[in-house]
Amino acid sequence: MNITNVLIILGFIFFALLLLVLIIGTLYLFFIDRRQKQHPILRNYPVIGRVRYFLETIGPELRQYLFNNDLEGKPFSREEYEHIVKKAKYKRDVLGFGSKRDFEEKGYYIRNSMFPKLSEELKMDQQINVTTNRYLLIKEPLFTQKEERLEENDSLAFLLDDSDAIVIGKNTRYPFIVKGQIGMSAMSYGSLGENAITALSEGLAIAKGTWMNTGEGGLSEYHLKGGVDIIMQIGPGLFGVRDKEGNFNWDALKEKSKIPEVKAFELKLAQGAKTRGGHIDGEKVTEEIARIRMVEPYKSIDSPNRFREFQDFPSLFDFMEQIREQTGKPVGMKVVIGSGHEADELAKHIKSTGKGPDFITVDGGEGGTGATYQELADSVGLPIKSALPLMDHALRKYGVRDQVKIIASGKLFSPDRVAIALAMGADLVNIARGFMITIGCIQALKCHSNACPVGVATTDPDLQKALVIDEKKYRTANYLISMREGLFRLAAAAGLDSPAHFQSEHVVYKDEKGKVWSLKEIYQSLVEKVD
Repeated sequence: MNITNVLIILGFIFFALLLLVLIIGTLYLFFIDRRQKQHPILRNYPVIGRVRYFLETIGPELRQYLFNNDLEGKPFSREEYEHIVKKAKYKRDVLGFGSKRDFEEKGYYIRNSMFPKLSEELKMDQQINVTTNRYLLIKEPLFTQKEERLEENDSLAFLLDDSDAIVIGKNTRYPFIVKGQIGMSAMSYGSLGENAITALSEGLAIAKGTWMNTGEGGLSEYHLKGGVDIIMQIGPGLFGVRDKEGNFNWDALKEKSKIPEVKAFELKLAQGAKTRGGHIDGEKVTEEIARIRMVEPYKSIDSPNRFREFQDFPSLFDFMEQIREQTGKPVGMKVVIGSGHEADELAKHIKSTGKGPDFITVDGGEGGTGATYQELADSVGLPIKSALPLMDHALRKYGVRDQVKIIASGKLFSPDRVAIALAMGADLVNIARGFMITIGCIQALKCHSNACPVGVATTDPDLQKALVIDEKKYRTANYLISMREGLFRLAAAAGLDSPAHFQSEHVVYKDEKGKVWSLKEIYQSLVEKVD
């Protein structure tokens, strides 16, 4: 018997066995499905009904890559996602032929000047340069991977001029001086893995002039890796500044305040996507995370939805005064605005007590989170374009706007969105998910599961191997630098020499009928009921 006949016989035996296995497997599933009591589809259509559950499982991926058009995806459309990636990867983001925006729809527009500023008229720091790595696209074939070349790139950091620098806590012993208007919003170690936090820290440090917020999970060594300025957030769980009984630990606070990178502290009263306390499952509370948060390892931890240390504005402000006195550094608060009443009450108490925050982070309801509940994410807390004017107006109404800086957050991931937020009253802007995308996030929507497939929102050491710090840190830097460059480009178009000078008169609103309203008119309609 020659080799050909042997191979034919072996092939026949293999396919016969394969067919037998398939028949036995199908019969097994048939009887299992017929007898189970949970799924009616499988009882009536055993085996075939499983196709439905398979398609249901892969439905998000099918919609994301095949069926949604460029503008439909949520939370970020394909176009929005790609604009972030292009800034991060190529350090540029240009388009051809025309915008995909639906100009028949209502929306905000930046008011252009008949006489825009020339490049040489822009007022920015001309001394600080940055060196990053970026990709050059060589070829984009249809069936194979893109051909790209990595090159070193030098550019300006696109920071504000010294005269426009933003000073937080000007009356504290150690004011926080910021020359870049965009920083990283609160993201905890534990919610994100060590590789992700490290890449963000080092990338932000490369870009210079910015900050990162630790989130309520405490200050980790990974936040400090790059040497970037830090705003340490303190949530109701007091992670990182608590004793064994869960009480506030003033000695721990003072130790943290001695770290040079820590420039300010933020009390988290609420977050746009979850106006509640936080939760982390015991399996994610490793010994390292437990040490950082000052809790017991491998036990689920919850933070309450309110601080126990204060119960109203006067006691909150007294608590802030203690922190400011103990540390000498600015103290702020993160809030979600539910109506003009809350903003008005906050500003009124700042005026009447002569105390209060050095900065207020206003978080819009459209902001992201590692895990929350649908009813909270969708329906509690105003979006940023409503909340921000209310907060700014209230502070101006009571004459305390000059002593309080406003940081805005809530899907402000592009230069035009940032510029509109600045015109609405923000001094600075926080971004979270935009930065996550720079280090590899693909919107798998698995942040709550510790199973992030790209190693960003997970502490699983095997999954984290996907995230290469030395490559992703440059993408973070490129994105931030491109964002700041875009802000200066918009300022020039509006006739301004710096994005620090955006005001309400530089933005207009067009309704669905084509009528144009000034932002001042919109502003007034939002706040008139408060007055």
